[in-house]
Amino acid sequence: MPFRDRREAGRELARCLRVLQEKGAFPDPVVVLALPRGGVAVAAEVARALDAPLDVLVVRKIGAPSHEEYGIGAIVGDGPPLFDDWALDQLGLSEADLAPVVARERRELHRRERLYRQGRPAPELGGRTVIVVDDGLATGVTASAALSSVRRQEPARVVLAVPVSSPEAAELLSHDADDVICLKRPSSFTAVGLCYEDFEQLTDDDVLRALHGD
Repeated sequence: MPFRDRREAGRELARCLRVLQEKGAFPDPVVVLALPRGGVAVAAEVARALDAPLDVLVVRKIGAPSHEEYGIGAIVGDGPPLFDDWALDQLGLSEADLAPVVARERRELHRRERLYRQGRPAPELGGRTVIVVDDGLATGVTASAALSSVRRQEPARVVLAVPVSSPEAAELLSHDADDVICLKRPSSFTAVGLCYEDFEQLTDDDVLRALHGD
């Protein structure tokens, strides 16, 4: 059965994480990082249940030229792009071919960082349990870039938590996170949006309301 919407998925994920927290799986202090935009609605429920601060980690997917929703790479901050080499090979693309796409997505990434942070510094992650939340994983390339960025800040523990994932992405990302918490891994997975009844695109205003606890 699909989730009704991201908030319902977030509440279900939060209940699972709360049980693990009570068993001592997530040493304090904990911070929840959402991958905007879609992950913010899920992460808000998680942060509330765990009584943890909520912030964002802005990552931009690099889509295939013929199918932008199919992620073949991702960027975080000013770091170099992370590409799926297998996908590039299958599509006959080089990193140089995607340079204009990377530049465009980098501009959008910085726009969102400025808007969402509004002058606030990014949270300190060193020595903390960091729970990275998204609304779902298809190829996993965006989450992989996010986890690599988090790792560089030397947190005590890195947890990836999502309501749904393709089996392949969940397996791939188990090497990047200390724990991957995923409620559903359908063998017939085709797209994240098909796992929700309501998968309406979120706006910048939705993200800002969630960050402000509205």
